[in-house]
Amino acid sequence: KIRFLGVGAMIIGGIWSLVSIRKSLWSAISQGMDAFKSNKGKAKEYIRTEYDTPISWVIIGAGILVIPIFIIYLREIQDLPISALMSILMVIAGFLFSSVAGYMAGLVGSSNNPISGVTIATILTSALILAALMGTDAEYGAAAAIFIGAIVCCAAAIAGDNMQDLKSGYILGATPRNQQIMQMVGVVAAALVLTPVLSLLHTSYTIGSKALSAPQASLMSSVAEGIFGGELPWTIIWVGIAIGALIIIADEILKKRGSDFRMPVLAVAVGLYLPFSLDSAIFIGGLVAYFSNRFFKKRNVNASDPERKGSEKYGLLFASGLITGEALIGILLAIPIAITANKDFFKLLDQPLPSFVGAAVLVGICYWLYSSITKAYLKRDSE
Repeated sequence: KIRFLGVGAMIIGGIWSLVSIRKSLWSAISQGMDAFKSNKGKAKEYIRTEYDTPISWVIIGAGILVIPIFIIYLREIQDLPISALMSILMVIAGFLFSSVAGYMAGLVGSSNNPISGVTIATILTSALILAALMGTDAEYGAAAAIFIGAIVCCAAAIAGDNMQDLKSGYILGATPRNQQIMQMVGVVAAALVLTPVLSLLHTSYTIGSKALSAPQASLMSSVAEGIFGGELPWTIIWVGIAIGALIIIADEILKKRGSDFRMPVLAVAVGLYLPFSLDSAIFIGGLVAYFSNRFFKKRNVNASDPERKGSEKYGLLFASGLITGEALIGILLAIPIAITANKDFFKLLDQPLPSFVGAAVLVGICYWLYSSITKAYLKRDSE
């Protein structure tokens, strides 16, 4: 049950993310509403790089899209008032947490998107409200909470990704409205592809099994089922909340002192609930980054140095390629497995190879990643 410490830390981390941007969020909402009121019924000449989709279109479009989601809720839950409440909770949580995700992505990047935190907070809050109304023995209670959390999760993920795209477009001088149109096209295209891909992966590997563990999804399912089953370890969750609060306080102290070392609560929370096999891989990646930074410090190279920034991009692209390549290969390998209905389709040996073989490959990849950064810098510096 140690992973529920991560749930507690995630909850306080998600709430803190919202609290930390409350002033900026309220200011943005106020400015948007003021602009909407002042421009209503008036023609205005826009600067091309500030030409956004009209806020009235956004509100109308969001309202229309709530209807099919409500229909899905009603079909699955078979309860009109509860489905209506689910839609309201979804809209409120989606608006708040999409704002958090978009702000964080615009400020730091989409890698700083607190998706897990806001999703767990949404599922927990929704499950508590629904349990109070439906009863803890409700057949579809846990599923209803997960429905809400899933849509809010997608909204927050898309918000963070879109904001980073718009930020890049702003730097390059793009027209926001044109970007937003293509972003909507991208969401539709992804939705059409996503379902068959997930179906393929589930058929080949079984989502939730050892081959495709999906630890975050399993944890969120446990939270919803725990509330409706009355088996949620609240003591451990409260301890996790306390740990998260202490980490936030420590991080704020480090921030005020201008320290290079920071303690992001959501990163710690992820480390608490992810399995060790994933935590260790993240830790090893951190070690590569640490030794890369030492390489630059020994040469008195500042973080703002253009040659250093350029060489670090090589490492970033390398690491991104590892993530993307692993995902693509996993999908490609799933195709013959699904066709033949044989999960051992690619099995070459009866017994697994010794552990040192995998360790040697891992060390080689880490060295390759490290050397790609250092060699890129040395090459740039010599030119």
